[in-house]
Amino acid sequence: MLNTTLTKSFTFVFILSVFAFSQQSCVYEVETPNVCFQEDVLPIFVNKCAVTGCHNASSFQKRLDFSNYEGIMKEIKAKHPMQSEAYTEIANGEMPPKDYPQLTQLEKSTIKNWIRMGAPNSSNCNTCDSTFTFSGRIKPLMDKWCIGCHTGTAAGGGYDLTSYTNIKNANNNNRLIGSLQHLSGISAMPKGAGKLSDCDIKAVQDWIDAGYPNN
Repeated sequence: MLNTTLTKSFTFVFILSVFAFSQQSCVYEVETPNVCFQEDVLPIFVNKCAVTGCHNASSFQKRLDFSNYEGIMKEIKAKHPMQSEAYTEIANGEMPPKDYPQLTQLEKSTIKNWIRMGAPNSSNCNTCDSTFTFSGRIKPLMDKWCIGCHTGTAAGGGYDLTSYTNIKNANNNNRLIGSLQHLSGISAMPKGAGKLSDCDIKAVQDWIDAGYPNN
């Protein structure tokens, strides 16, 4: 009888220990403080999910348009990432399809942490840094927002934005900056989404005005 009681006690303690450990293990994979929807989350969906032929307003998947907040929220349950299909399919490796660029761990954590925060439609969470070095600001901006569509021989509109020369040449007749500013007569970019932040657009404009330094 004593042995049975001890065995049950040990089992109970073991279960509690496992539960406590599992609770401690439920932490964010990557630290992503001050997550902003417009500047941090939306670019991930636009660049990795709302590309041509996938989840945008003009594709066969337009039932799920991930180029804007309203469309994304159809597949998000605020504060519950594991009940949000848009996140769980990404986390499980189901989306994007294997032959498309995959999300990095940082990008996955950014989406997860944003959902945990309540999935707010937030913007301008950080102090504006409009510095315009090509390597530190302009290229990462193009990588963040544009190369999901604008890369390779099938680049959207014929504009491959993966290199310094191509990005510089894309502004012939002010087409690059005009597309970011959503000027009339020029195809607005990112396609189907809102404009980049004023801070980001200013960084691109300042880089152009400085003579496109490759720094």
